[in-house]
Amino acid sequence: MLKQRVITALILAPLMLAAIFLLPLFEFKLFIAAVMTLAAWEWANLSGLKQSSHRVAYALAVLALIIVIKYLDVAALPLLVAALFFWCLALGWVTTFPNSGAQWQGTPARALMGLLVLIPAWSGLVELKAQTSGNAWLLLLLLLVWGADIGAYFAGKAWGNKKLAARVSPGKTWAGFYGGLAASLAVTLVFSWLVELEGAQRVGLVLVCLITALFSVLGDLLESMLKRHRGIKDSSHLLPGHGGVMDRIDSLTAAAPIFALGLILFELANVALG
Repeated sequence: MLKQRVITALILAPLMLAAIFLLPLFEFKLFIAAVMTLAAWEWANLSGLKQSSHRVAYALAVLALIIVIKYLDVAALPLLVAALFFWCLALGWVTTFPNSGAQWQGTPARALMGLLVLIPAWSGLVELKAQTSGNAWLLLLLLLVWGADIGAYFAGKAWGNKKLAARVSPGKTWAGFYGGLAASLAVTLVFSWLVELEGAQRVGLVLVCLITALFSVLGDLLESMLKRHRGIKDSSHLLPGHGGVMDRIDSLTAAAPIFALGLILFELANVALG
């Protein structure tokens, strides 16, 4: 498992970092739209759409919605707020699984769920990129998600015995959960020190980052719940040996809109970082 995580990180991390630091805003929008389109193709399978033509149609529909949102210049804030409400609903579904299945197990409901996961994720990432210090905020977001994942892995291996959500993801433990939060907190404190945030801004950033880390765990659990319901191990085999795109970005899809919304609400989004 550790070897797989390392190999995946060595392949995907440089690609994402290159997109953040080398692509201008417009090209970055296209890159993230492409990623979300691939993820939508996989989500169609999670929704129960098994025919290839139906999965392609769903992916194209998600891409079309993203294009419409871009060219109509739809404000990001409503999408981010919608994501917050959706992920609060998702928390209820995950914690009460499998009893919650009646609320979401139909194919139309799961297809709609995909729209509420993928489109706000695209909007959140684009909104972060558009900020004064957009590259730095995007880097922090990735470090939070990766830190939470790595911290959870090692803490879970060392001390994990009590399951976090046994019916959804048997491998996750409370020790891993707390280890992930600790790693995210460490990342946040180091970042806030390096960019010279002080006082209320530092406190605000810590709150936003801890909440983001919590939601990143939820993103992982939601996809695990859907895969368990479908009886599949991976969202696809687009990444040989590493599953699918959704398997790599499930945490990010929840974290991105929450992080962007938090920065806006705490008036940190337009802060010029040192």
